[in-house]
Amino acid sequence: MKIHEFQAKAILSKYGVTVPRGKVAQDPEQAVRIASNLLTADAMGAVVKAQIHAGGRGKGGGVKVAKSAKEAAALAGKMLGMRLVTHQTGPEGRIVQRLLIEETLPIEREYYLGVVLDRQAAKYVFMASAAGGMEIELVAAEHPEAILKQYIRPGFGLEAYQARQLAFALGLKGKQINPAVKFMTALARAAEDTDASLVEINPFVSTPDGRLFALDAKMNFDDNALYRHPDVQELRDITEEDLFEVEAGKYGLNYVRLDGNVGCMVNGAGLAMATMDIIKYAGGNPANFLDVGGGASEEQVTHAFEILLSDQNVKAVLINIFGGILRVDRLANGVVAAAKKTNIQLPVVLRLEGTNVEEGREILKHSGFNFMIAETMAEAAEKAVAAARKVR
Repeated sequence: MKIHEFQAKAILSKYGVTVPRGKVAQDPEQAVRIASNLLTADAMGAVVKAQIHAGGRGKGGGVKVAKSAKEAAALAGKMLGMRLVTHQTGPEGRIVQRLLIEETLPIEREYYLGVVLDRQAAKYVFMASAAGGMEIELVAAEHPEAILKQYIRPGFGLEAYQARQLAFALGLKGKQINPAVKFMTALARAAEDTDASLVEINPFVSTPDGRLFALDAKMNFDDNALYRHPDVQELRDITEEDLFEVEAGKYGLNYVRLDGNVGCMVNGAGLAMATMDIIKYAGGNPANFLDVGGGASEEQVTHAFEILLSDQNVKAVLINIFGGILRVDRLANGVVAAAKKTNIQLPVVLRLEGTNVEEGREILKHSGFNFMIAETMAEAAEKAVAAARKVR
């Protein structure tokens, strides 16, 4: 689960991570009031930042500096309701519904800090780089030596000596070292305490007078751990999520929308991945990852099929089921029920094996729909890809 920058900063500040002063505005009038409070005599300005679940906001026009409260209101009026397109949103972009109005700070240097779960090492790794303000993926690809790492021992957190090593390696000096150690250890503790899968500060900045701030903040959380954090779960903003994925989550379905045209419905994550691979091998592109699970009910199968067909990009459907806990006849009944409810016109290819497979095939045969049955995964993929090409 992702949250907004202002929400991440609120969480991190509770742990002692220093952030700029700021508040959220949902209309220009709020922006005026917030900016007026921030724009004191010695203030450089107020930064107006669009709040969406994507990076690259500045390049897309979603981060602007206002020199006055009036200018902040004008910027808010332009940004609120705009469709902000960045390299992470895709061409469809995101509608801006709220803004973070913050004080601007004099910046001496920019750095990068991040805490991410290293699944191979089965522990968190704390990352730091002097190449702050840049896309960290680009830094990792072109200059991997510029990314410093310290692995965090479970139960110990990021230890002070590790944070000091990182601080010195970044080039921080003198009175900045102790605040940097507190900042980094607090960041690591926040990640562990909240079961975050990612915490990222980019940029982490120093000011000419030696202060350190999280100028931006990003936090993602492990969905499987959210039951332990109802306060975090309340921060979810479903308007920033794919509507099909939100709908699938209501029925306990694992769904990820992709950009192909062959819709997939499979039971089991491994089989689902193999199905997408074989669609690519057959020359097609999967439209989604959809795992109905091993114990799906007929109702779940029906909803899964409806969600899959709601995607206008889907031109053909491939259902690949190995019936174990999920019996094939139960799946067949769900598919037929969904086909009747949606009045399906698209070609549907099924590859079925496992428990009650003959009963399932009979249900499909007498359903009144022209379902195509395949014996192997390769045959199913070839039929589905060919059928998708014929649909306009």
